[in-house]
Amino acid sequence: MSGRLEGKVALITGIGGGMGREAARRFAAEGAKVVGCDLDAEGLEGTVALVRAEGGEITGDAPVDCGDAVAVEQWIDAGAQVYGGIDILYNNASIQRFGAIDEISVEDWDFAIDMELNIVFYAVRAAWKHLKASGGVVVNIGSIAGTRGVEFMPQNAHGAAKAGVINLTQQLAVEGGPHRIRAVCISPGFVQTPATRFLVDDPPPAMKATWDRIPLGRVGRPEDVVSAAVFLASDEASWITGVNLVVDGGGSVLG
Repeated sequence: MSGRLEGKVALITGIGGGMGREAARRFAAEGAKVVGCDLDAEGLEGTVALVRAEGGEITGDAPVDCGDAVAVEQWIDAGAQVYGGIDILYNNASIQRFGAIDEISVEDWDFAIDMELNIVFYAVRAAWKHLKASGGVVVNIGSIAGTRGVEFMPQNAHGAAKAGVINLTQQLAVEGGPHRIRAVCISPGFVQTPATRFLVDDPPPAMKATWDRIPLGRVGRPEDVVSAAVFLASDEASWITGVNLVVDGGGSVLG
């Protein structure tokens, strides 16, 4: 690796598997000191062991419920104490709930907003004082569902929450600019992880039809998203803020 994040302190939520695990590995490999959290203690411990085996520097805490404003603030303040500050806040964690508009329950809607939008607000709010001190970077994970309708499954709550994340990122860029804080968002298309592998193995016809139209000919991989995050979190992107970078193999350009 090129050491693009050498000496940076990166707090990453949801490192227990999937894109979060890949983020912890890549950020550490690029020289960052990683502080991670997850609800899943076993998954987090596996990621910590993997990163250390690969020569990276990482600490982790679990279970941490990022949907609990007090818990996430405690984790962020403790993480800042470990290395004396924060340079990067990577809001990876989320939990989805899906359903058609006339079928999704109020409870599922509220859960999705809490666990996809509010968790980003809670983490940023808690980290803001630390980011002011460092002139740091917020990396948020949105979704193409936050910019358009999705035909292969009903994503009302998910899409609304991720649209909120995208717009929140833009506002953070405005408010953060005077403090040298950058805020960026990455909106993936469908990404194959252990949790979504079953859909790749046996996709519903409408989903497969959508994937078959992707110009680059495949669904996403965690490293596709994390590679974009490495660049946006690095000093190479020092004049980039407020962007929503779509990482979807070109699928969204087809409309």
